[in-house]
Amino acid sequence: MFTGLVLGRGEITRRRPRGSEVELTVTAGFDWDSPLVLGESIAVSGVCLTVTGAPGPRAFTAYASAETVSRSTLGAAREVNLERALALGDRLGGHLVSGHIDGTGQVLAANRAGSSLFCRFGAGAGLMPFLVPKGSVAVDGVSLTVNDVEDAAFTVNLIPSTADITTLGGLKPGDAVNLETDLLGKYVHRLLRFQEQGQSRPHSGLTLDFLARHGF
Repeated sequence: MFTGLVLGRGEITRRRPRGSEVELTVTAGFDWDSPLVLGESIAVSGVCLTVTGAPGPRAFTAYASAETVSRSTLGAAREVNLERALALGDRLGGHLVSGHIDGTGQVLAANRAGSSLFCRFGAGAGLMPFLVPKGSVAVDGVSLTVNDVEDAAFTVNLIPSTADITTLGGLKPGDAVNLETDLLGKYVHRLLRFQEQGQSRPHSGLTLDFLARHGF
């Protein structure tokens, strides 16, 4: 589990096919607060990977399955955002991020708005029900607050520190990004689907129709 508050940027310095998988070597652009441990989880631009080796003080290796590569930007991106897994007792400064991305989106606009960066992202129809104004979304592993939601797009503002520390400050129209929508929202949505299909007993007045009528 992660928070979407990345430690900094790194780079995928090597990709080696291993059957249907790809072994990645990732080198951080900063010093880790403590040595990496084999088997620990690291979010690489929002994708949860397991450390399989540490060939250098800043570098680590990890395997990405064919499914992971096909659903993410790991097969093409070089610069990545890095975050170690949340430890019990840590401050939850962002939001709950699983590292299991829902798919990719595309940058439609990236413009300066004062000292901030205004970004508009396109997303597939399957992701839009889980995006709500003032809700949370992870873009390339970065926890962000959704400003507004359209039929097939959403907008966010990046404060200067977020733009500087992460890869998002260099986004331009046409770039692909990894998207993970709100974890709790997905569970609620699935529960309500089961209720509508008569596979579980309804609870109170909460239904998909109720949420739609109230702008959710």
